[in-house]
Amino acid sequence: MLVEDDERLATLILEYLQSYEFSVELVSRGDLALAHFQASKPDLVVLDLMLPGLDGMVVARQIREISKVPILILTAREDSYDEVSALEQGADDFVNKPVQPRILLARLRALVRRSNGNQEDATLLDPNQIAFGGLKINRADRIVQWNEQVMDLSNTEFKLLMILAESPGKVLSRDDILKKMRGIEFDGLDRSIDNLISRLRRRFDDQQSEKIKTVWGEGYLFSPSAWLES
Repeated sequence: MLVEDDERLATLILEYLQSYEFSVELVSRGDLALAHFQASKPDLVVLDLMLPGLDGMVVARQIREISKVPILILTAREDSYDEVSALEQGADDFVNKPVQPRILLARLRALVRRSNGNQEDATLLDPNQIAFGGLKINRADRIVQWNEQVMDLSNTEFKLLMILAESPGKVLSRDDILKKMRGIEFDGLDRSIDNLISRLRRRFDDQQSEKIKTVWGEGYLFSPSAWLES
């Protein structure tokens, strides 16, 4: 189900996805989306944020309350607040406009694989493993692999990576992280978490801070889609 009020863009997306054997149903208003979703029960939802009738954030929340269907958000605004808000409302991925059809197709295929339980892209492979694209973490053996290479992480690096990966798409404050790592509260001065984040980014080729995002004034966010693309 594609929820988009821009007729030109909607036609472009619809025709492109149909050429790759997706069946696409178009809804042009936010206030009609939930009823259409309940009637058609789609396997995926592509949802614009700026919609007539009802805001896309509200639509995402409504759908998530009744279904675990993958939701991909489209927006013209390049504000990290939008991405964080969308993820917190239950969205699974996020694509900025202008939409590049090939990227959108790749993201949707990844969501389909995850939804169908494909082991390479599923968040949970078994109770002891977490995987996002080339990142694989084994809790029991404390082994981390990145693009088939075993990573030599320190104990604190492993612990921080686990904390982040167990909360994908959720903003964790420094206070949240310190409590989980050491059982202490953030005093406003401790920079150890920031330093550890920087070390993890270097180890996982995250110079642009896309895999582990900084949400200014709030904390850090582990972005599942960025790991899947790497």
